[in-house]
Amino acid sequence: MTAFRVNGEAVVSRAAPDTALLWVLREHLALTGTKFGCGAGMCGACTVHVDGEPVYSCLTALSDVAGMEVTTIEGLSPDGSHPLQRAWVAEQVPQCGYCQSGQIMRAAALLKENPNPSRAEIRDTMSANLCRCGTYNRIFRAVERAAEEA
Repeated sequence: MTAFRVNGEAVVSRAAPDTALLWVLREHLALTGTKFGCGAGMCGACTVHVDGEPVYSCLTALSDVAGMEVTTIEGLSPDGSHPLQRAWVAEQVPQCGYCQSGQIMRAAALLKENPNPSRAEIRDTMSANLCRCGTYNRIFRAVERAAEEA
């Protein structure tokens, strides 16, 4: 059994210790905002925070988060009021929307570390996440908007 916290709640998982955190979140805890993209840590759709740091949940074993705090898109702001979530809507970022929870989680980590990033810093940080629809300019504008409003 592995004990950890998800979105502020204590949980204990009976999944095998080598189970990917992504599957524990989606299949065992029904937190489906975190998406499966590539399964190889190359697309970022599965990005969550572990103790405040962005990680690919598809590559993170359950045993790696024992005793730690995991934050998913559901925990970022349950009512969608986080400045990034509001900016995403205002800038009409998503097309298909599949990568968006991972994009927002990556951007949230950036803004926590650097509340006023330059366009180049945003581009460099967000390059860890792919958007197959190519809405990168909207993503960059949304991060800039959220930084201004925070």
